[in-house]
Amino acid sequence: MAGRLQEFREFREKMNKRILDAKNLNITRFFTLDGNAYEDAALDKRTKEFAGLAASMVLRCDDCIAYHVIRCKELGASDEEVMEIFNVGLIVGGSIVIPHLRRAVALLDELRDGS
Repeated sequence: MAGRLQEFREFREKMNKRILDAKNLNITRFFTLDGNAYEDAALDKRTKEFAGLAASMVLRCDDCIAYHVIRCKELGASDEEVMEIFNVGLIVGGSIVIPHLRRAVALLDELRDGS
């Protein structure tokens, strides 16, 4: 695993550990709440990741987009399904989402190609 994907995962893991090691109660609670929001319940994990991906595109958060693309693929989403979610984000967010869409598609390619 190389490139953006490896860099993203390593940085995310390192910084999440650093943040949680500070033992700030409210930050820890928020991280727990965030993680729990994506667990199976009335909606399954994959559906929730799709929703998170669309919302992240509209909010134009590249880190969030990358995280949700990775999770969608880990949960078995096809490239075609992810592209449909990209379309929802683009329609809701408008043309300002296009640069984020480009980076998201590049990451999707990296995940598929293993490069």
